[in-house]
Amino acid sequence: MSRIRTTLGAVLAVSALALTTAAAPAWATPTASGPSSRAAEAPAALPPGPAAEEARLDRAVPQEILRRSGFDTVAPRFADALDGAGSYGEAERTVVRHASGLWRRAVDRAQGRGPAGGDLARDDDRPLYWARLGMTRELRAWQPGFGLTDEARARLLDRLESASRGQESVRFPAGRGVKRVMMTGFDPFTLDRDIRISNPSGAAALALDGTFLRTADGSWARVEVVVFPVRWRDFADGAVERTLRAQLPRVDLFTTVSQGRVGRFDIERFNGAWRGGFPDNENVSRTGLVPVDDPAAQPQWTATSLPYREIVAAYTGDFPVYDNTQVTEVPAGGTAPVVRADGPTAGSAARAGGGGDYLSNEIAYRATLLRDRLGLDRLPGGHVHTPVLRFGQGNTEAVTDPEFLRNRAAITAQVRAIIAVAAAAR
Repeated sequence: MSRIRTTLGAVLAVSALALTTAAAPAWATPTASGPSSRAAEAPAALPPGPAAEEARLDRAVPQEILRRSGFDTVAPRFADALDGAGSYGEAERTVVRHASGLWRRAVDRAQGRGPAGGDLARDDDRPLYWARLGMTRELRAWQPGFGLTDEARARLLDRLESASRGQESVRFPAGRGVKRVMMTGFDPFTLDRDIRISNPSGAAALALDGTFLRTADGSWARVEVVVFPVRWRDFADGAVERTLRAQLPRVDLFTTVSQGRVGRFDIERFNGAWRGGFPDNENVSRTGLVPVDDPAAQPQWTATSLPYREIVAAYTGDFPVYDNTQVTEVPAGGTAPVVRADGPTAGSAARAGGGGDYLSNEIAYRATLLRDRLGLDRLPGGHVHTPVLRFGQGNTEAVTDPEFLRNRAAITAQVRAIIAVAAAAR
């Protein structure tokens, strides 16, 4: 039975309301030049959920990004392959093959292997993001010739997500001659403010995955990378813990990375157990304690074990690097949030870590809590916030420009240098 294809672009659109009714935190600030006029096109409102993220795909900018990278063929080829699947097992193999192929293709493109596929810069993280959404949309719409329950389709979507994010392809070398570094990045976000947005943590992830780097002490380190979605539900479902639980006991260093503040890197000293409600890529908000297993033993705060003193003291690039100790807490016995410059006080309730109260803070909290619960007290790990990636002054239309390219390359180079310093200190 042929798959029934649906064109969502004519009937689905994205609402900017959820993002414009809440003030953006500093770590979620979009480009300083403001949204483009194409980003400001206002389609009809959509309810929160997966359709909101996938519907952005039909707008002009994502289509341009896909076309100029050669990734516009990914979803159609995946759809054709799905049509040939005659059983769930065949469908799963098709999903994993195409999803892992997408990840390899994005990494290879970023690292200069194979054809560029177009004139878009190779280090661009956006083709991976938009091509993945094309695949998930095809999989949701697919009508196979065999029975497929909602639960079975959900399992296929999970495999598509994990395989296309590098989560199923972490491969560290055997032996102890090379240090092992685990790094995480993120998808682009705040796309209803500017659909052109790239995430420098995602770009750095593609540039560094599977690479060897010389550390500051002259030794070698192997970097393996995975990328996470900007969606509250994935974190509540344990995506971070499932991905990192098997890796942390094997590594010498881990760092979660995301886009942070304008013009600076931050090593976030403290992470808080609080969700502040900023809308995610599905236009969903969540406010309250970070949901974890064994909540009765959940701490309000976790702390970095990255060698922040060494990182801050070293020259890693032209952006300044800060040891950020600021948090927002409700003091013990109090009722109102208080900003503290030097970390949390005893017995306080978290309202924002150094990295805020969005998913940057949450991935840092979850990864360091997992470190602690696994008893890896001596393992260095924590969160690095990169500068905001901005377009050149006056660019409100183009998907790229020279300043954008220079900034992204500089941020990636400095992430690499920070990891090299941290690995040497270990």
